[in-house]
Amino acid sequence: MKTGNKKRCEWPGKEEKDALMIEYHDIEWGTPCHDDNKLFEYLLLDTFQAGLSWRTILNKRENFRKAFHGFNAHKIAKYTQKDVQRLMNNAGIIRNRLKIISAIENAKKFLEMQKKFGSFDRYIWQFTNNGTINNKVKSMKEMGATSKESDAMSKDMKERGFKFVGSTICYAFMQGAGMVNDHMIECFRHKEVC
Repeated sequence: MKTGNKKRCEWPGKEEKDALMIEYHDIEWGTPCHDDNKLFEYLLLDTFQAGLSWRTILNKRENFRKAFHGFNAHKIAKYTQKDVQRLMNNAGIIRNRLKIISAIENAKKFLEMQKKFGSFDRYIWQFTNNGTINNKVKSMKEMGATSKESDAMSKDMKERGFKFVGSTICYAFMQGAGMVNDHMIECFRHKEVC
């Protein structure tokens, strides 16, 4: 897709109706992230994405931010049944009890990984040998939904007690956090995130 002088990936959609998706693509998606707070935000949002489109999650992102105390893992890890009910009553987010409970459990596991590895960043980036895997995607058809790295991440995270972390969700997380560069080679962002 081309806008002005910029050629970008096809998936964000057209500017007139998908400004939020385009902004996310142009600024965030695929940019290597080593900030634990942002990595936790991606983990929480990707947990809720399971079975849904990223567009749905992105459109509710600010609602999630307010509902989940700014994606503060320390606060979320202390959520009680009262918080679960509060979130179930919040029409601004995805009201799925299992995903809400999983977000709380994942916050606890996230904090455990910070303690064990010194940071969640150190834990999660080991699955790509601490670097970005630079895929040379020419079209959306070539873009994978999983990889051997996302398979390994999923397996390890499940063994550690994380929830809603299948290989497809892990791969989406890796794409968002810049652990893989899946910008199409003709996209202006491909070289920027290398």
